[in-house]
Amino acid sequence: MLHYKIYSNLYKDSVSLMQVSSRLSGLEGVRQASVAMATDANLDRMRDAGMAITVAAKPSDLLIALLADEAVGEQALALADELLRPAPVDDTPGAVGQRPATALAMGKERDNDANLALISVPGRYAAAEALKALHLGMNVMLFSDNVPEAQELAIKAFAAQRDLLVMGPDCGTAIVNGMPLGFANVVRRGTIGLVAASGTGLQEVSCRIHHLGEGVSQALGTGGRDLHEEIGGLSMQQALRMLAADPGTRLIVLISKPPSEAVSQQVLTQARECGKPVVVHFLGADCAALAAQGVLPATSLQHAADMAVAILRNEPLPSSTNLDDAALDQVQSTLGAMAPGQRDIRGIFAGGTFCYEAQLALIAAGLECESNAPVKGASTLQDPARGYGHSLVDMGDDEFTQGRPHPMIDPTLRNARLLQEAADPTTAILLFDVVLGYGANLDPTGELLATLVHARQKAGQAGRQLITIAHVCGTELDPQPRQQQIDRLHDAGVLIAQSNMQAAQLAARLALQLK
Repeated sequence: MLHYKIYSNLYKDSVSLMQVSSRLSGLEGVRQASVAMATDANLDRMRDAGMAITVAAKPSDLLIALLADEAVGEQALALADELLRPAPVDDTPGAVGQRPATALAMGKERDNDANLALISVPGRYAAAEALKALHLGMNVMLFSDNVPEAQELAIKAFAAQRDLLVMGPDCGTAIVNGMPLGFANVVRRGTIGLVAASGTGLQEVSCRIHHLGEGVSQALGTGGRDLHEEIGGLSMQQALRMLAADPGTRLIVLISKPPSEAVSQQVLTQARECGKPVVVHFLGADCAALAAQGVLPATSLQHAADMAVAILRNEPLPSSTNLDDAALDQVQSTLGAMAPGQRDIRGIFAGGTFCYEAQLALIAAGLECESNAPVKGASTLQDPARGYGHSLVDMGDDEFTQGRPHPMIDPTLRNARLLQEAADPTTAILLFDVVLGYGANLDPTGELLATLVHARQKAGQAGRQLITIAHVCGTELDPQPRQQQIDRLHDAGVLIAQSNMQAAQLAARLALQLK
């Protein structure tokens, strides 16, 4: 039965909406739940998902739609009311619950020292709000997506003229003055500055630095399009200038997929001349070419963090990310018990950069692979609904998140895909990530463990074995304690790698033995 409710002129950011959707989807008896702004595109997605909804709603309205039993549907809508209800306010000046400012200018009036605006509004309004913040002398973290490229260029050029930084659009992760923003992890303060056109890449490097005993001064996102030729790397260059001038930053790490040649030259020239050591990891880029530009190239996200820490401590530089052969020894008996035809890796990722990096690891090992987000040298999925051969899927891609929570918030679709790929008689290895931190699911391994147990049982009944390999991105300070997540996965028979790259390398080494 279809249930729905319209909240007139109510806007909530995408993370909040995904969290509400996740709570509703988790209720027993709810078969489908969607919480989104009532745009034409979102209404179409709801209908595609089986909710035959016809409503008189505006794009500025918040719409909740459910497929659920009658009683459960009413309970779910009541829960949504509770989750969306604003906290009580206290209008006493300075009170914690003081009525929030309804405009950027009002916020600036209340705290004239404020220098950062976090903006999460529909994409069509985002650039205008960003310009308002810039006019007020504030840097901007622009969480909003669907911002036209021309508008992104305009606001970044305007910011550069005023020596201000725009992080985004579609910037989901940053750490500013020790404060995690968006999808970020809790890491100790330190002297390593990060600039990343990759959210999960930033998370991986910052967490690895923390595990090695050092810390982060600032972690600044740029948005995924910043290094496109049309944008010119304006945010990365501004972030570089700010970190170069920051007395609390001793060295800098740059993270991105390979930029265009023209943008790369501009960024690398500035990095070389900034006066501080700069480690650069452009995923898939030629390390020799980077070294020739006078920067310190890293071969992986893990290697970038290891390099930064070694430089900080004046220690010998690590050569690359090395696989721990002990992990191979743990599964030799399982390899020998594989059924005929079991040979494939099926990677199911919540982090897009992790999927990208894993493909590079397989290609480096001499393996062919396919993906819905293929790197150079990989092929596009033959079938979006299932894998063929070595197949690596980014479940956070738009095709899987339209009208649904991101898998870092609600792993339901990711877990279903894991179960589906595990049932394929050619699948030998399941490879996946678990991403912790603010904004992420508070118990990411909960439903996952049940999924893995079921997958192994089904495989065993068919005379097959499964090897499961995971990487957990997070720290012990996160809302989901990292070691607790690792222990639960380990107890369930999952091999835990130190990094995403090592997890992919391990999977590749094992697959080569199954050829």
